[in-house]
Amino acid sequence: MKDLFDAHTAKPDLNGRKAIITGGTTGIGRAIAVLLASEGVEVFICGRSPEHLGDALERIREVGKGDGVALDLADPEQLERFFDQARNALGDPDIVVVNAAVPASALSEMLADEIRYAVAVDFTAYLLSAKAAQETLVDKGDIVLIGSMSAHVLGAGSTVYAGMKAGIAGFAEALRRELGPQGIKVSLVEPGKTGADFQYPDIPAEKQREMIAEETMLRAEDIAVGVHYLLTQPRRAVVQQLTIAPRGQAQE
Repeated sequence: MKDLFDAHTAKPDLNGRKAIITGGTTGIGRAIAVLLASEGVEVFICGRSPEHLGDALERIREVGKGDGVALDLADPEQLERFFDQARNALGDPDIVVVNAAVPASALSEMLADEIRYAVAVDFTAYLLSAKAAQETLVDKGDIVLIGSMSAHVLGAGSTVYAGMKAGIAGFAEALRRELGPQGIKVSLVEPGKTGADFQYPDIPAEKQREMIAEETMLRAEDIAVGVHYLLTQPRRAVVQQLTIAPRGQAQE
């Protein structure tokens, strides 16, 4: 039998871990929840739509164990309620994935109320979720922030969204330095264009399927695999930033 002791670094087992996932009912969040549940992680998710929540939980329970609640994280009281319910359901969570987001476009194309709501979900709720995660994990576990390549590909039609995601990128790096000495790992995953209802109505479902087949768009499951990778690194190692881009996507 071959001696392979130094062929691979230590790979922590995910089985038995417990994860809180915001925006876990559709798209990337759902894919992460399903993959983690299939690996033996008990998950607790949220989303704004009861219908999407029910559909996601049905799939999660086909492969593992999970529960969740429908609410709007733009409301700080509902965000606090989500984390309270998640802690009560899981007992001792050790993973928090901050993923919930809504689309936003160019500043000149959005109404003031639309901007306020996008900031409430995509930025304020991110920071408050990270704060709730820090208080929940205390001195162990992983916080995974799902950002976007939009933070670096600064298109004229994405001013509001790119601005928030650039802020998240800076926040993630600083938070890693803040919480690392306490035992909490912080990672940022920045996906390129990924198929999900998040892309509607700009990219309809049929067009998304075409782009995925052409490899100019990712599947949500591709991002979930990236999250799995960073969660299975040894505790001494932090994947600070993981950028996942479609192979055929032209750089802008």
